[in-house]
Amino acid sequence: MIIIRKVAELLDFVELQKEQGNAVGLVPTMGALHAGHLSLVERAVKENPCVIASVFVNPTQFNNPTDLATYPRKEEDDFKMLAEAGVSAVFAPSVEEMYPGGPEAQPRHEFELGTAAEVMEGRFRPGHFQGVAQVVSLLFRLCSPTRAYFGEKDFQQIAVIRNMIETEGIDVEIVACPIKRADDGLALSSRNALLSEEQRAVAPEIHKALEYSVVYSREHSVGATHDTVVERIDAVPFMRVEYFEIVDARTLLPVEEWDESPWIVGCITVYCGDVRLIDNVTYKKEI
Repeated sequence: MIIIRKVAELLDFVELQKEQGNAVGLVPTMGALHAGHLSLVERAVKENPCVIASVFVNPTQFNNPTDLATYPRKEEDDFKMLAEAGVSAVFAPSVEEMYPGGPEAQPRHEFELGTAAEVMEGRFRPGHFQGVAQVVSLLFRLCSPTRAYFGEKDFQQIAVIRNMIETEGIDVEIVACPIKRADDGLALSSRNALLSEEQRAVAPEIHKALEYSVVYSREHSVGATHDTVVERIDAVPFMRVEYFEIVDARTLLPVEEWDESPWIVGCITVYCGDVRLIDNVTYKKEI
């Protein structure tokens, strides 16, 4: 595995792969890697002769400076894991390399991301998805991937990126990969490392409440299902639900009845202490 820090070096590497007829798989990450990331890498390695993983904490998608400052960074460990997983190259640029002159100096471009970017995370984190689209579109242009791999824990992000590539005319296959969980059900996340021992002990209650609600939903309304999830999680020490939405999986707009859509998911964000955790669950998928 080679480590690339400069955009010019990355472009040369990608050009060489294309000359050799190699499909490129891209796994974008912000580092602090865990088994969830590695499951994306493993799939990418199986499906592409060349795999590039990016390790870059993108400042433009953080609307909370404290969140950016405390985001875990473990570059040396990340490189070791990626090499062992069979990655061809890791792209780990500085902020200046990605955004010469700083993020504020970049030409203003408003991405057309549709209503999928306006609900849930879009409502609670203004500008977040514009920042995601900015860095992902840049990585797509630099790496020219055949396929790009994202985890379904970030369900809304995948929907937004699909909209982005359509409106921007970017030719890449988006591969959505299943959520990877710890043995106790907690969705793996780089943020889990920020939990205290006591918080980590109760964090699996998020997944337990969602799993319970799937059974509950078979005999109860959308509204009642929503309320039971919020009530169960808010009753747990350290926990506070920021939002829980039961939505059409394609539009991400809320549903009021179970027969409104063939594919319905519940998306949740919970504060466990000061750590913001996300998860989701499928209630119905008939397509």
